Amino acid sequence: MALIRWEPLRQIETLYRDMNRLFDRLLLSDGGEGVGLSFVPAAEMEQTDDAIHLKLEVPGLEPKDIKVEVSAESVSISGERKSETRIEDNGITRSEFRYGRFERVIPLPTHIQNDKVHAEYKNGILSLILPKAEDEKHKVVKVNIG
Repeated sequence: MALIRWEPLRQIETLYRDMNRLFDRLLLSDGGEGVGLSFVPAAEMEQTDDAIHLKLEVPGLEPKDIKVEVSAESVSISGERKSETRIEDNGITRSEFRYGRFERVIPLPTHIQNDKVHAEYKNGILSLILPKAEDEKHKVVKVNIG
């Protein structure tokens, strides 16, 4: 049996190269053929006695470009993001376009009345008020102490 010398710095360097290769593959898109990172809107959920308040950050979109579907157990938000960056420096113009579809499905902690959902879109924030189902509002659960 041969002894192999352990070199921790070499292993760290290998890990560093592998991580760089992974991030390069994810972040760089070569004409739509690369993997690329997809846009996932950030979400914030708050539960009150009567409703669930859900906010999603979807900047740069028009309300007509956002599709919201609500079931009794989940909310699905999808759309297409289009953004453009223009940089002008010393007579040189650099322009970058980013297009891409996104979809996010958020499971809800309780059943809701999906036919009474209220939605508002303002300053890049989609706000949803999801009223709880009547049987969930007055639900009492017995707790065993043991």
